[in-house]
Amino acid sequence: MALLSVPPAKRIQSIDFLRGIIMAIMALDHSRDFFHSAALISKPLDPSTTYPALFFTRWITHFCAPTFVFLSGLSAWLQSQRKTKKELQWFLITRGLWLIVFDLTVLTFILTADIHFGMFLLETLWSIGAGMIILGLLINLPFRLILSIGLLIFFGHNLLDFAERNSMAGLPPWWKLLQKPGFIPLWKGHGLLVLYPFLSWAGLTLLGYCCGRLFTEYKFAQRKKILVGIGVSLIVFFVIARAINVYGDPGRWQTQSTVAKTFYSFMNVQKYPPSLLFLCATMGPVLILLALLENTDNRFQRIISVFGRVPFFYFAVHLLILHTAQIIIYLTRHSLSEGMKGASGAVVKFGAPGEGYSLPAVYAIWFSIILLMYPLCKQYDGYKRHNKNKWWLSYL
Repeated sequence: MALLSVPPAKRIQSIDFLRGIIMAIMALDHSRDFFHSAALISKPLDPSTTYPALFFTRWITHFCAPTFVFLSGLSAWLQSQRKTKKELQWFLITRGLWLIVFDLTVLTFILTADIHFGMFLLETLWSIGAGMIILGLLINLPFRLILSIGLLIFFGHNLLDFAERNSMAGLPPWWKLLQKPGFIPLWKGHGLLVLYPFLSWAGLTLLGYCCGRLFTEYKFAQRKKILVGIGVSLIVFFVIARAINVYGDPGRWQTQSTVAKTFYSFMNVQKYPPSLLFLCATMGPVLILLALLENTDNRFQRIISVFGRVPFFYFAVHLLILHTAQIIIYLTRHSLSEGMKGASGAVVKFGAPGEGYSLPAVYAIWFSIILLMYPLCKQYDGYKRHNKNKWWLSYL
């Protein structure tokens, strides 16, 4: 076994750096969601309507969710170096429950601006929370068994696609929580919209946890070689499996009228829930980047890492600022009653299809929110570092 290369209690800067990069990219997607003129009327990855800049703007944000989920598992392993199994289990389960409650309440309100909570959302935080709970329940199992379960889910969950297609009696409501996104009615005037079914995300959490072993039991050169090797293998697997067009994604790519549109079709893999090929196409580059970022130390890295050290704070606050700004702009054109009613069939209030700005303007908004979030995150990061004795901060 290789010698320890990183003190277990020390933050690993490459992880904060990678998470910070992903946080910044995530703000681009949300800026587009709230402010792009085509956000409510077309799909940015649809080969028939998209164009290179829009396709890239959306596709690059595919890296966000899988990276967050994977790093949540990896962070759990690092915490295991300074917590007992019992302490870690309690933390994972309680923090997972907290993230789910926050998603159903605060984040649902931030995203929908619906004071009546007609629709509860299960989004990113729900998927991370569910993965934490499952990892917490499995934490006492042997390492190899946890790894095997993670690999089985990662490579095998798309087998459920065949069961879905062959189901004659229809799928039960709980299946939407597990594998297929959709609407679950609750009581009159209220429902639950599952956007992130948890199964494939939970498998990625388990694999992230197992990957943490590389950071505590392997030297840098060995770790880099393994991460790059796995990353390249996932990319190659994606290209081959996607070309074969049989397994790994419920959608099939098709030859289009131009090479560019064919490329869009080839790369348009399913995120909700993430297919095997989606995870390969995103996690391959992420693992390579994780290896290459280690031992970097420059001003850009130190700035971006601030976002990576306070991901929960950044996530909630930047969404609140963006949506509040969008609502204020909406109210300059429409009445409050129109906004409360919302567009026909839309979950989000205060939105009008076709209204918004060009893609360059969206990028300007994105850059502005990054500049605004930096001093806020830096101040909060300083508060957390100087108040490590406050247990509740570990949940935020």
